[in-house]
Amino acid sequence: MFEGQPKGLFALALANTGERFGYYTMLAVFALFLRANYGLSPAMAGTIYSSFLMLVYFLPLIGGIMADKFGFGKMVTTGIIIMFAGYLLLSVPLGGDTLALVVMLAALLLIGFGTGLFKGNLQVMVGDLYNDAQYKDKRDAGFSIFYMAINIGALFAPTAAIRIKEYAETALGYSSNDAYHFSFAVACASLILSIAIYYAFRSTFRHTEGGAKKDAAKTDATSSEPELSKEETKQRIVALCLVFAVVIFFWMAFHQNGLSLTYFADEFTAQSAEGLQAMCFNVWNLVAVIFIVYALFSLFQSKTSKGKTISAVVILAALAFLFLQYDADGSVTVSAPIFQQFNPFYVVALTPVSMAIFGSLAAKGKEPSAPRKIAYGMIVAAIAYALMAFASFGLPMPQTEIGADGNPVAVHVADVTPNLLITVYLVLTFGELLLSPMGISFVSKVAPPKYKGMMMGGWFVATAIGNQLVVVGGLLWGAVPLWICWSVFLGVCLVAAIFMFAMMNRLEKVC
Repeated sequence: MFEGQPKGLFALALANTGERFGYYTMLAVFALFLRANYGLSPAMAGTIYSSFLMLVYFLPLIGGIMADKFGFGKMVTTGIIIMFAGYLLLSVPLGGDTLALVVMLAALLLIGFGTGLFKGNLQVMVGDLYNDAQYKDKRDAGFSIFYMAINIGALFAPTAAIRIKEYAETALGYSSNDAYHFSFAVACASLILSIAIYYAFRSTFRHTEGGAKKDAAKTDATSSEPELSKEETKQRIVALCLVFAVVIFFWMAFHQNGLSLTYFADEFTAQSAEGLQAMCFNVWNLVAVIFIVYALFSLFQSKTSKGKTISAVVILAALAFLFLQYDADGSVTVSAPIFQQFNPFYVVALTPVSMAIFGSLAAKGKEPSAPRKIAYGMIVAAIAYALMAFASFGLPMPQTEIGADGNPVAVHVADVTPNLLITVYLVLTFGELLLSPMGISFVSKVAPPKYKGMMMGGWFVATAIGNQLVVVGGLLWGAVPLWICWSVFLGVCLVAAIFMFAMMNRLEKVC
């Protein structure tokens, strides 16, 4: 799985892991923070939440255009510095008045702009590692590994957000609302780690940093990128735009995990779990499962008895750890944000499975093209919301009441088994693995060389539009029965899949 990959991949992946850990720690509690701290309605909180996500994913277009002129490395470093300023501002507890709201919005602007400079350009650098002919067949696998690294950071984020908030409340005596800011402060520390990794291992990827002077001095001796005619360039850009149009609707549905699906976890899902189910809510148990999955692959793939022995020891140690953790009579409290750990867990655990499946298909000449994988991903996302719609029949409408501070407070009205959301996140992750890393790989492969930064930015603009449409979940929450809310996302995913299949011939021509 990791063999034959350029060394720079691992350095860039780890740098991104640190940044994503901070981002997802903040995001895990952000929607609930907006409602609790400022007394916002679900719709208004959803508007701010989705607008922030839109900003985070729209600004890589600007960052890409700037990087095409000034270099990817400069923009990545500048982005980290600007993000740090934004998270630092967000971590200051100022209360819930108008001034605090304005400061919070200013912090979001800084975070969004910094991410715009950092995120897309780092991924272009990853793609450029594979311009060397010896790595060209490893591109999809490389992006799967890179995407897995992102989710390692995201895996620990919900637990970190909850534990830090609880510590601020119990040990430091902060109010519930002020305690949220300590979760946001984690991002500052993670960015310091990120930039340290970036510069410590810069020599392994420095040739991908670009810049106008460097690009002018380059020769094509080490590059496998062909010269494109105007017609070929146009065909590639059109194909990419078609893909961008489809992924809008995937992200609209997928990023409900931080909004309407979190509302569902908060108001309709049982707030405690027991036995085996309780073990799912301890992140270290999930890490043990990940060790088992990777050790199993190593056990069967290792060519030496020493390698097989080490793999077997890891499996036995992880199983022993899980056995000691099991308590048939134990019960744990289930907080709504913790459900967001399951998506990154599934990504990390299932990436080697996905790579093995597609590797096997590729060996037989039957691996689906990237556009076809994206279309399948849309169908899988539709299945996830079909499950939510079916399970929501008969559930009451969301309810609110006025709290002691005069602000509306969501009411917990049902105790649906946590297994529903655990399963839905699993299905959504299958869709994500088919769509996101493959889509990024497709962009890095198909984008005309002169417009790489801009086209990777285009991918993020599509994601940004989808993120802005996440607000639909907030607007529907409490306005229509739950099954109708989920059916909207089911419908848009199916329509997008149909469109993708209709355009398949045109898309596969440029692969």
